[in-house]
Amino acid sequence: MILKQLSVKDPSAGTAETFPFSVPAVRSLGTLSFDGAVTYFVGENGTGKSTLLEAIAAAVGSPTVGSEAVARDATLEAQRRLAQSLKLTWSRRSTRGFFLRAEDFFGFAKRMAQLRAELETRLSQVETEFAGASAYARNLAAGPANASLADMKRLYGEDLDARSHGESFLALFSARLAPGGLYLLDEPEAALSPQSQLALLALFREGERDGSQFIVATHSPILLAYPGSCIYSFDRDPVDRVQYAELEHVALTRSFLEDPERYLRRLFD
Repeated sequence: MILKQLSVKDPSAGTAETFPFSVPAVRSLGTLSFDGAVTYFVGENGTGKSTLLEAIAAAVGSPTVGSEAVARDATLEAQRRLAQSLKLTWSRRSTRGFFLRAEDFFGFAKRMAQLRAELETRLSQVETEFAGASAYARNLAAGPANASLADMKRLYGEDLDARSHGESFLALFSARLAPGGLYLLDEPEAALSPQSQLALLALFREGERDGSQFIVATHSPILLAYPGSCIYSFDRDPVDRVQYAELEHVALTRSFLEDPERYLRRLFD
C-alpha cells in the first residue's frame, strides 16, 4: 500500500454551484481509505468517479501516458482546484507509476504509428543521401533512427500500431509497470475485450506482488472481481464501500446474461 487515505482538507475550496464541487459525490466526500493493492471507483456516468481520480492524479503529480501533463492540461483545471482541497496520507511516497485514461491510450497508439513512419522515412532518406558513401557512414547516419525503432520494439513489441487495441494496451501497460508504483487508471476496459480484461487482472496481481498500488475507475464487472479489492460506490451519497455482490453493475450483467431475451423484449417491443 502506497496511498493510505484521502480526505477533504478544505471544504470551502469551491462553492457548491461550481464544478466539480457541484457533483454530489465530491460535495459530500468524506475519508476514503486505500487498504489494499487495488481500489475501484464505480458508479453511473456523471457521478464523479473519474473527476476524483483526475484530482488524485493532480494532487500526486502523476506522470501521464499519451496526453499532456495533468498540471498543464486545460481540460483538467477544475480537477486541479479539487486537488488543492484534498489531503493525501501516505504509507510511503513513490515516484513511480502513471495516470492513464482510455482515450489517452488511443492517442498514444496513434502517435507511436506516426513516429514509426517518420523513423522509417528517415532511414529511406539516409539510403538515398548516403548512396555513394561507405557502409560505415550510412550506419552512422542511420544510427539514431535505428536506435529509436529498437527501443520501440523492446518496449512495445514488433509493431504496436498493428496490434488490436487490447493487445496494444496490455503491451503498453506491461512495459511501463514498475515495482512499487502508484497507477491511476480511468476506464481501462474501453480498450479491452473480456479476455484482455482478465489479462489486465493478472498484471494487477504481478504489480501487487511487486508492491504496486492501483486505483481504477471502471464499469467492468470483470475488473471489479479482483480478489481482496476495495470498491467505492459513487452511486451512494456519501461515497461508500460496497461488496462486489451488491453492485448494480454486477447484478444487471448477471441478470442479462441469464436471460438476454427478456431485456431485449422490453427494449424493442
